Amino acid sequence: MQPMPIALEFILLAAIWGASFLLMKLGAADFGPFLTAFLRVLLASVFLLPLLIWRGQLDALKKNYKPILIVGMLNSGIPFALFGFAVLHITTGLTSILNATTPLWGALVAWIWLRDKPAALRILGLIIGFAGVAALAWGKASFKPDAAISGGLFDSAGWAVLAALTATLCYGIAASYTKKYLQGVPPLASATGSQIGAALLLAIPGLSTLPAQMPGAKAWLAIALLAFFCTAVAYVMYFRIIERAGPARAVAVTFLIPVFGVAYGALLLSEAITLTMIVCGAVIVLGTALSTGVLKRPAA
Repeated sequence: MQPMPIALEFILLAAIWGASFLLMKLGAADFGPFLTAFLRVLLASVFLLPLLIWRGQLDALKKNYKPILIVGMLNSGIPFALFGFAVLHITTGLTSILNATTPLWGALVAWIWLRDKPAALRILGLIIGFAGVAALAWGKASFKPDAAISGGLFDSAGWAVLAALTATLCYGIAASYTKKYLQGVPPLASATGSQIGAALLLAIPGLSTLPAQMPGAKAWLAIALLAFFCTAVAYVMYFRIIERAGPARAVAVTFLIPVFGVAYGALLLSEAITLTMIVCGAVIVLGTALSTGVLKRPAA
């Protein structure tokens, strides 16, 4: 059987990950952010572990379990809970645009931690990207509790934006940690172990926030799709793209995710698409492309 064309697989992965924000919102509305994140990684682990055993990579997980579990906390546990909180207070489209800052944080953390100093053009990309983030977040900077939600201390758009950006910072830290401590570890072992690590981290906060009433079928379906497609299947696809096209091209999937995230929110949740979102999103994507080296200065 011929493998799927890389371009098609690339677009499909962006479409799947773009849907994760919509599904998180549908799940978190009934389950809450912590339980949504816990069920997501727990079910993904159930799917990935048999695949890991079948591929004969269980020993790789056992030998590297400590750093893999830490990566799971940074790359899944904390970010999934933070995004689950964010989508309850801001639109899924805006959240998906903020998610596009992940490579910016990755480049900045690698510069500070790994001393991987970027070239001048990539530094310019960081400046442009974060300027776009500042402009996008400016209108959402209020930390005043929103009475329309619950009026709680953290129920505001400002906290939601901060949560989303903290989640992407965690992704950036996880990328450098992976590069430093998990070189040569099979991707499937890292993916499976990271979901297990995230499940261990989220077990107590997730199970301590059980809803008073049993969520409906729509919420359960959202959780199932989020776990199996947006987490387990998406991770396998992502690591396969890395193997086929290399990490530099694989990270470019981040550029397409906001397109699908904004479209899903507008079509299925009737979320507004503003000119500010479009312009600032384009600026963020431009900065990300420059900071990751996807866009380079033409050769003389």
